[in-house]
Amino acid sequence: MGRGTLRIYLGAAPGVGKTYAMLSEAGRRLARGTDCVVGHAEHHGRPRTEALLRGLEVVPPRELEHRGAVRAEMDVEAVLRRAPAVAVVDELAHTNVPGSRNAKRWQDVEELLAAGIDVVSTVNIQHLESLGDVVESITGVRQRETVPDEFVRRADQVELVDMSPQALRRRMAHGNIYQPDKVDAALSHHFRPGNLTALRELALLWVADRVDEHLTRYRSEHRVSAIWGSRERILVGLTGGPEGRTLIRRAARLAEKGAGGEVLAVYVARSDGLTSASPKELAVQRTLVEDLGGTFHHVVGDDVPAALLDFARGANATQIVLGSSRRKTWQYVLGPGVGTLVARDCGPDLDVHIVTHEEVAKGRGLPAARGARLGRARIVAGWATGVAGPALLALLLVTVDPGLANDMLLFLALTVAAALLGGLLPALASAAVGSVLLNYFYAPPLHRFTIADPRNIVGILIFVGVAVAVAAVVDLAARRTDQAARLRAESEILSFLAGSVLRGETSLEALLERVRETFAMESAALLERAGDVAPWTCAGAAGPGARVARPEEADVDVPVGDHMALALSGRVLPASDRRVLAAFAAQAAVVLDRQRLRQAAEEARTLAEGNRIRTALLAAVSHDLRTPLAGIKAAVSSLRADDVAWSEEDRAELLEGIEDGADRLDHLIGNLLDMSRLQTGTVTPLIREIDVDEVVPRALGGVPEDRVGLVELDVPETLPMVAVDPGLLERSVANLVENAVKHGPPGTRVLVAASALADRVEVRVVDRGPGVPDEAKDRIFEPFQRYGDAPRGSGVGLGLAVARGFAEAMGGTLTAEDTPGGGLTMVLTLRAAPRPAEDVPAAAPAVLTGPPALHGRKAS
Repeated sequence: MGRGTLRIYLGAAPGVGKTYAMLSEAGRRLARGTDCVVGHAEHHGRPRTEALLRGLEVVPPRELEHRGAVRAEMDVEAVLRRAPAVAVVDELAHTNVPGSRNAKRWQDVEELLAAGIDVVSTVNIQHLESLGDVVESITGVRQRETVPDEFVRRADQVELVDMSPQALRRRMAHGNIYQPDKVDAALSHHFRPGNLTALRELALLWVADRVDEHLTRYRSEHRVSAIWGSRERILVGLTGGPEGRTLIRRAARLAEKGAGGEVLAVYVARSDGLTSASPKELAVQRTLVEDLGGTFHHVVGDDVPAALLDFARGANATQIVLGSSRRKTWQYVLGPGVGTLVARDCGPDLDVHIVTHEEVAKGRGLPAARGARLGRARIVAGWATGVAGPALLALLLVTVDPGLANDMLLFLALTVAAALLGGLLPALASAAVGSVLLNYFYAPPLHRFTIADPRNIVGILIFVGVAVAVAAVVDLAARRTDQAARLRAESEILSFLAGSVLRGETSLEALLERVRETFAMESAALLERAGDVAPWTCAGAAGPGARVARPEEADVDVPVGDHMALALSGRVLPASDRRVLAAFAAQAAVVLDRQRLRQAAEEARTLAEGNRIRTALLAAVSHDLRTPLAGIKAAVSSLRADDVAWSEEDRAELLEGIEDGADRLDHLIGNLLDMSRLQTGTVTPLIREIDVDEVVPRALGGVPEDRVGLVELDVPETLPMVAVDPGLLERSVANLVENAVKHGPPGTRVLVAASALADRVEVRVVDRGPGVPDEAKDRIFEPFQRYGDAPRGSGVGLGLAVARGFAEAMGGTLTAEDTPGGGLTMVLTLRAAPRPAEDVPAAAPAVLTGPPALHGRKAS
């Protein structure tokens, strides 16, 4: 009996409909006459899912006792005895009760598959073992029940059961997933829109990768070489020239027009490992294509058109983007260009785009080959061997006569030795001197520059030709060896330079120090000036010694633009080092510009924030502070009037008005002072470990007496302790509660609840007011903000800003979320204490502005 097949319904979260789809599939198979049973299925009290179980044969579960409770698990032995064609098994990642046949349910499924039974099962994306860390970073909860990725990947079919986060939250709010008493907690934690969106993306990407693997495997198994346009894959052929940036951007625009478009940038290098392309330009193009969401590939091949087409077919590309040729007109005599050959050989399944650019017909501009740096001693030895060596050999051969053929071989060996020592020119000199000496001393007639035997003429010509050829090959090998070594060194340097950019290393002095160390210089400085006649100034320097005042005074200077230069002192560098030095110079200029832009942005932000706060403060003082002052003054003037006899009730009312105005003034001034402390960074929280239920109730002291009964507390005593400043926490919660009470409809309750989540504790203040749209949720925390049509006199708009500032000062966060069913929920997240409170010495809370009676006052 063969192995059974496995079909899995994969979902992003509970409630998307995996079990419903699984049971629907079981019903369809049963209607077709397939022997199908339900090994295990969880309907979770959902009526529509429970209805699907009717009419299906359910194998009775096995009941096991664990920790005083009876648990029902799938009876694997009963299913094996029943031996159906198809078994439906829910929750693949479930952990079985101790004492079961297997520890995990996926192991039960493995037994059924091995017995030849087809299985239909379900699993959520967060239960895949490889995604545990990712899911924990998203939801804050570590999944204990997991299933190996390899087991899921070996499934014969994986079908995604998808649902948008909004639709899933609506199902949850309607009670179609969990019981009503669990809805609010689920919507506030695991079923947040951000969590659901991230989990949905994980599920979609996982399934898409698996589909891509299946397609690649199928094409390989069936040897499919034709392009299948299942998705747009656009290949960009790069030469390392500046036109590559234009091609990459053009390809990115093409990819955006198709669903799921992908850009693959390819650079083809020669098989000898040497390239004439600019490493700096290739690095820039690699960064550009990766920033645009594509990938960069380095391919080796001597036939560029063939290499591009092979890569395109292997990657299942649908389009190729190439640039118009940079060759000049006369260069076409050497043959057609890469674009012409690719377009000719691509076939009907590939589209080729030839994109024009500014470098068309300007020539390739390849850098000239550099000579081998053999050193003065080797060059002198080469010339001595090439010129004096043949003469000495001729004197030696005067006494010995080995024959003309042997004479030629000896002179040829001397020519090769000259090439090895000094390069091509000494070898050519050796060949010339050797041929003259052979003609004069050894070719009849002797001691004359004539040759009687034609065969000797041919021999000497062959000698000259072989000598020149061998010398050229040896010299070329020496040059290539030196070039390869230098290019490797350059690539390492440029790789470090690119890595420093990726790592965010923006220190100009550190970069200049690296330049100094790389080129073994005494000092390095970046000079700049404001204009052509302005004096030079030093923007940054590295290394001991006096700094140069002008680039002309340095041993090496590399201009960067019109008014900047990199100056090095210590020794004169060869021209071959200037290409890498130019890359360092350009990067130094970029680092300097970045530092100045960051400083300018920070100064501008500070100035703008200060101007905005000053303007808002003037507006607040002009109205919100004058209004209570005017009320107080009017009440005092009335009480002091001699011409009016006030009753006790009127006098008490006026005194109450004075007290309310004074409280309001104190409240506004306190918030202004708190905000000024936050703006100037003088808030220094004194952190200690404390229970949340000790602080939160005290924060309700500022709630109006007629609204105290509408504030509901749900702060369990079992919560872990938090590391906070009690005074700042009390002030933050007080402002949040006052804000919720102010904006909630009359008679509606405000819920203050706390819960633990991973290594943090959340305090949630829930109201049923009008709520705030998503685009305004961050703006309401800015100073001097009144949302909507809040009237003047209702506060200066600092309550939420002060609450967030205090929360962040304690290492926490404060965010706003929608309340399910309408309203706004403020989420104050605090750090849980790392150790028991008794291990931490007590510390006094931070000193707050205003008298203690106002520490729990209302927010404005």
